[in-house]
Amino acid sequence: MEIWLRYDLRSPKFGTPTKTIISVALEQAAWADSRGFHTVQLSEHHGYVDNYNPSPLVLGGAVAAVTSKLRINPPLILPLHDPIRLAEDCCVLDNISNGRLDITAILGYMPGDFAMYGVSLGDRSRLAVRSLEVLAVAFSGRPFDFEGRKGCVTPLPIQPGGPPIYVGGSVMATARRAAKYGQGYYPMNPDEKFVTEYRRACAELGKSPGKVLRYSPALFVHVAEDPDAAWAKIAPHAMHESNSYAKGAQATGEMNPFPAAENPEALRKTGAYLVLTPSQCLDYARRERQAGRFITLVPMMGGLAPDLAWSSLELFGNEVLPTLLAEEKNESGIS
Repeated sequence: MEIWLRYDLRSPKFGTPTKTIISVALEQAAWADSRGFHTVQLSEHHGYVDNYNPSPLVLGGAVAAVTSKLRINPPLILPLHDPIRLAEDCCVLDNISNGRLDITAILGYMPGDFAMYGVSLGDRSRLAVRSLEVLAVAFSGRPFDFEGRKGCVTPLPIQPGGPPIYVGGSVMATARRAAKYGQGYYPMNPDEKFVTEYRRACAELGKSPGKVLRYSPALFVHVAEDPDAAWAKIAPHAMHESNSYAKGAQATGEMNPFPAAENPEALRKTGAYLVLTPSQCLDYARRERQAGRFITLVPMMGGLAPDLAWSSLELFGNEVLPTLLAEEKNESGIS
């Protein structure tokens, strides 16, 4: 199964400073690269007071420089980017990483992001489609003619046809957009009807469905010998993250997997934030593998302290991951 890392640099005033988060994130990415992790996801938002990462491609370049196998997946808010500039940056990052870039193309939903860039939320679908069309031409090396701007994006990406694009979102239109423009689909809503619509739309277009990225319902997984003691330290950070996401989604009526919670006990009961012993985590991972979903670890979630983040990663790497890899090896019949 795929094990992902996610970093967004978010840190409230009581959290770890941004400079330290970046430094630790790069150390952890290099560690994960050597342990068989699959992907690092680098999220994007703009103007957040808690220092949310506005530059996933810049951070992706730093990750690429300290890794050799880990795939790099930034969810990019397409309407906020000039599509030609975006294509150039993606091509360069694909070269830096030797062909390890994947793109999750999203519309965005936070009003503050759009206000900061002077873009109307009402235009986001049109702008996203425009970007998807430009990226396809640019990644192919063909000359583009975009709003009277003509040229050719160079250098070409390492991956033939460009980095795979997973169109992501939580509405049915996204499934159809993924079928038309993407190489895969990242449904943010776990309801299987979205995948069904994606496959139907692919068939209608005469295309074979691409890879579907199915994430675990648990948005945060932490491994600890004493989960209750660890949760006491994690809870303020989890409350900050989850309520911040939920508040933003409510403002625009968007579906969002992060629950709003009045207190840490209520948040923990939702199951969105799991703090597990190694044996519990192994059982959880086996269930998610059976369901065809990937697990995402967010070691520095909400500005967690580096020692707490590392303690979880090392327990996972030493007591959970080796068993998972051995089981998969046996199941595949590899001697």
